[in-house]
Parts: sequence; C-alpha cells; structure tokens
Amino acid sequence: MDLFAPQPSRQRKSSQPLAERMRPAKIEEFVGQDHLLGPGKILTSAAKTGQLQSLIFWGPPGSGKTTLAQILADSAGAACVHFSAVTSGVKDLKKIIQEAEQLQRAGQATVLFVDEIHHFNKAQQDNFLPHVERGTLTLIGATTENPSFEVISPLLSRCQVLVLKALSPAEIGTIVDRALHDTIRGLGSLSLQITEQGRSFLIEQSQGDCRVALNALEAAATLAQTQGQKEIDLAHLQEALQKNPLRYDKAGDEHYNVISAFIKSLRGSDPDAAVYWMMRMIEAGEDPLFIARRMVIFAAEDIGNADPQALQVAVAAKDAFHFIGLPEGRIPLAQAATYLASAPKSNASYKAMLAAAEDVRQHGALPVPLHLRNAPTALMQDLGYGKDYKYAHDYEDHFVEQEHLPKELLGKRYYAPSESGQEKQIKERLEAWQEKKTGQKR
Repeated sequence: MDLFAPQPSRQRKSSQPLAERMRPAKIEEFVGQDHLLGPGKILTSAAKTGQLQSLIFWGPPGSGKTTLAQILADSAGAACVHFSAVTSGVKDLKKIIQEAEQLQRAGQATVLFVDEIHHFNKAQQDNFLPHVERGTLTLIGATTENPSFEVISPLLSRCQVLVLKALSPAEIGTIVDRALHDTIRGLGSLSLQITEQGRSFLIEQSQGDCRVALNALEAAATLAQTQGQKEIDLAHLQEALQKNPLRYDKAGDEHYNVISAFIKSLRGSDPDAAVYWMMRMIEAGEDPLFIARRMVIFAAEDIGNADPQALQVAVAAKDAFHFIGLPEGRIPLAQAATYLASAPKSNASYKAMLAAAEDVRQHGALPVPLHLRNAPTALMQDLGYGKDYKYAHDYEDHFVEQEHLPKELLGKRYYAPSESGQEKQIKERLEAWQEKKTGQKR
C-alpha cells in the first residue's frame, strides 16, 4: 500500500458519496468556522502563506476537521497522509516516517492527519513526539473529545488547539443548496428541487453535521428519482433519515412552549411530565446540551441548598452527555431530570442573589470594613487594615460574633432558608448563630 498515493477523495469520482464529492478543495469554498476563517483569521493566514504548525482540531462530527486538514496541506504543497486510530498501527507509522524523511530531503513537507486521535493510548501518542519535534511531520489531529483529557501533555504542548463549532442552521442550509444545484460535483444535473418544509426538516435533523445533511439529501434524491418526482419533499427526507417530524420549531413558539413545560414540570415535582417533555425536545432535534444547561440552572435556582447534590447531578449529566453523545447520552439526562423533579425545592439562594445585586446597584462600591481587609504590608497594618479581625476557627463551634457587611448594610438579610430538605437544617443552624450573636432569633 502506497500511503503517499493521491487520496481517492481528491479525485471526485461520481461513484463516491455526495458528502465526499462536495468536500471543499480550497479555503474559499469552506462554509462555517468563521472564528477561524476569513480575513486575518488563523487558518486563512496559514492557507495563504503555506506556513503550517501542528494543530489539534476539537469539534463535533461533520464540522470540517478532515476537510480543513486537507486544505491546509494542499495550500502548503505538502503530502497529506491520513492516519486513523481505528485502522492504522505502528507499522504504518514507521512507513510514513520513512517516506516523510525522503520527501523532506527532497524539499517537500508531510502533514500527518490523525483522525480520532483520542483513541490512541499514551504509548501510541508518544510515537508521534520525536517526529513532530524534528519537523519530519506536521501533525494535525482531529478529536470529538476534550483534548485536555485525551491527548498527552507533551504532544498537546507542541500543538495549537483550535475549537470547531457545530455548523449553524444557516450554514447547513448553504451546504444543502450548494449540493442540490452543483452540476459538476453535486445533484444539479438531476434538476431536483426541495420543498421548504423538507429543507427545514433536513436542516433541523442534521444538528449541525454537514455529513448527515448531505447523506440524507442524497438518499432522499434517490427516492424522489425512483418515484419519478422532480421535487424532494418531507416524506422523502423522513424516509431517508428514518425520523418523523414533531411539531417543534427551535426558533419559534413551540420551542419556548415545550422548554417552559419542561422547566415547570421540574419545578412542580412531576418527574413523569419532566421526562416526557425532555424526550419531546430530543426526539424533535433539540440540542441535548441546551436541555442539560437548563437543568444545571434549574438545580441552582429552584432547588439550591434544599438538596445541594442536585447541582452535582445536573453537572454530571451534562458532562456525561458530552462524553457519550447520542443515543446513550439520553440516559444520564433522564436520570438528572427525574432526580431534579423529585428533589425538595427552594429558591432562597436565587432570591438572595437578586436582593444582594439590587443593593450593589443602589449603594455602589461600599468600602470594605477595616477589620476584613488584607494587610500584607506594615503600612497597611499601621492604617488599621485587618485590625481586630477575629479568626472563626479560634472560637467554639468555629463561630465568632463579628460583622462582615459594610456598615451601611448592617442587619441586612439576603438569604432566608426554607423549611424544605436540607435547608431546614441550614435555617436552624443560622438561627442558632444569630441568637448567639445578638440574643435574638434570625
């Protein structure tokens, strides 16, 4: 096998999948990742100058990691070798290095594109290091996982990490339209149209993955042709994607109605309704991380200290989904939703935040009492900074009678714990401290 032979994907054979044929060949054709592309942006500059450095592309499937690596290699006149963590091994790497050294002596660079780099273990990743350091290879790794956890530190320190984002609906729409009308690489020679309803459904169900969109478009086009139709409609796309549309427009009223029903079911302690509305959103194509973020907010705002573990559960579910993805990632989200709905509720912390924020707005930057100020120098000590401060751990029960608010706000109470869950114990503890401090109950 000649690893340095021209890649089939660059030959644009008509027998190839539409997603492969439509892969951009130059930076100007690329859609999306505007934070990395465009005038003065890092990847555009690299493509124009041909000056490459080792990179790690971190982003979701279908965001353009492989395409950008190939474009950058082509712009530098470098040989681009694709190396998969799933199908390639040490023997393949040795052959690549030998040929890269030969090319280097002939004045040509080699870009090693390592797909799914997070699947390599530490020892395997170590194999890249000396060749990257010597400049034999320019490494471009692609990963859907956080490289901070999945790529070894020595390799990570020699690469710049660039974060790619899921494509927006507008960007997916541009790619779909281009593929439908491109007469050379796309479906333009078929003279097919797509209904607005079908196009919207395709964009929504693709969830920012251009490969999913193009594969579904190609399958739907085949169905339309088979039926002798010149228009791709919703039914064709439903069949291609094996999904039925639910009434749920992520940019319209139904989006807000369903997420509102979900939050109110959580707040109303109804786990059955909560998990129903959650699945309505996921099945309709909502970004599950949007749902996870709402649960993290809910855990702090509506449960708070009544069950402090609720926030941990919500954050853990978010992290678990990010790690697992669909479809299994729905399981920790469901666990979190039912836990939050079943937990005791309190918005006391949230109300305390709002009340404190209002006093900050009204009173501005009130001076910190002298006894609470830091006194790292003799001058500050002479000025009274830190004077008469009482260290709580030196007193019984680790509590001391001492004021901590600015004098203008003395006596203010922002946090009023409820009788719900663990907050009942917090309330009793604060009342006991207050009574010890003033002789009066909080």
